[in-house]
Amino acid sequence: MKALPLLSLVFACGLAWGQVKVEGAWVRPTVPGQQAGGGFMTLTSSGGDRLLGGSTPVAERFELHTMAMNGDVMVMRQVEGIELPAGRKVELKPGGLHVMLVGLKQPLAAGSTVPVTLRLQKAGDVKIEMQVTARAPAAGDAHKH
Repeated sequence: MKALPLLSLVFACGLAWGQVKVEGAWVRPTVPGQQAGGGFMTLTSSGGDRLLGGSTPVAERFELHTMAMNGDVMVMRQVEGIELPAGRKVELKPGGLHVMLVGLKQPLAAGSTVPVTLRLQKAGDVKIEMQVTARAPAAGDAHKH
């Protein structure tokens, strides 16, 4: 009988592993002919996870990138995944970790939204909407999932 409370605790922790909160997801507007756009958001995983990539119908590819200074030159490179430590916010922002929508099929117009499916190692697919805006939404406007 003593095993039942422990088993309940294991199942409760297992459910928490798959929970990822997405806040303030946004992507910069683009102009006709522009082939790529940058996207940003804040991710929090209750039990730890890893963002592996994603997809969107508005672009051929969804890539994870990082930016860093190399002397006086800003260098952007693709990364295979982004770690989401348990309970800690991971900010994808201009000048750091971010997503790239590559091979845009249409311009991204300010005021619209972009449907995105994030692919996470533990939580699986998480569907979100990214606001198209020139700068990060105000804290009160954060879109939560």
